[in-house]
Amino acid sequence: MRVLGIESTAHTFGVGIYDSVQDKILANPKAFYKSPPGQGMIPVVVAEHHRQLGDGVIKQALEQAGQTLGEGRPLSWNSIDAISYAAGPGLGPCLQVGASAAAFLAGLHSKPLIPVHHGHAHIEAARWQMKFSDPLALYVSGGNTQIITGTKTKRPAGGGPSRPSSFFGPPFVVLGETLDIGIGNLFDSFARSLKLEFAHGSVVAKMAAEGKNYHELPYTVKGMNFAFSGLSTSAAKLVGKVEANDLCYSLMETAFSELCEASERALLMTNKDEVVVCGGVAQNPVLLSKMKQMAETHGARCGTCENQYNADNGGMIALLGAREWERKGKAAAIAPEKMWYEQKWRIDQVE
Repeated sequence: MRVLGIESTAHTFGVGIYDSVQDKILANPKAFYKSPPGQGMIPVVVAEHHRQLGDGVIKQALEQAGQTLGEGRPLSWNSIDAISYAAGPGLGPCLQVGASAAAFLAGLHSKPLIPVHHGHAHIEAARWQMKFSDPLALYVSGGNTQIITGTKTKRPAGGGPSRPSSFFGPPFVVLGETLDIGIGNLFDSFARSLKLEFAHGSVVAKMAAEGKNYHELPYTVKGMNFAFSGLSTSAAKLVGKVEANDLCYSLMETAFSELCEASERALLMTNKDEVVVCGGVAQNPVLLSKMKQMAETHGARCGTCENQYNADNGGMIALLGAREWERKGKAAAIAPEKMWYEQKWRIDQVE
């Protein structure tokens, strides 16, 4: 089965193509919206970016898939079995662009249309690459920071690829989460406080790597929940008073320590032996190192996927679309005219 997946929840319009027989993502191009210096994302502006570039990214995905397969030409729509799209959570105008594109293509080419959850796709991408079965997931992205456990179900015997031997999906339980802002938003907003030309958390991470001196900042963990707004406010007040690299280092050390403490409680409560870290912030090697050290202390393995699949991308949407079709069959799909999306779709609402 080959599924084309469309991601458009926030700053990225991505298109991926996954082949379940080869268990391989054949293409994964994307277009990334870069905010002007000192500004955040304005949803309608980002959505227009996606509208302008979306067709080109779709064509690029078909071309890449053809090259991957050695066909010397773009993959034809006859070779695509279904179309999936990220139905939420995300920015409404951005979600609408991806959902509308997916519904149009599904109707035009008579393909099943499969809506999937963005966070579930991040977890599945990490589980897929790590070859994990039943992990505890730390999902860390711009607007979402959650500790999640799901349900492992045996894959039905019969046709299709031998992988996976089991599914990992709903019902999901959110064991802990941010009580205010997502960790990615924490870093992005702090980058704006520093008035960086490219106000993005990745720049804060690079500066943190050069920091040496820790300055105490508010640390908030309540059971398996955590909070970052007090941390954000206090760090912003120190801009100009403390060396910038040291301030970035202190911010990240505090935030990541909160996540590790809460995740450790969740790991001990669930008694799992696998942990995945997924989402955009999972690209940070310091966080991954801390989580691995914590997990190994309790005899668990911890890992993540390649950075291209932790950043928002269409490949993970295509992968999850195939998994959902294998798990639910035709019930996974909707008619194109019944396309929907939900800005605040929680992962514990996935069915």
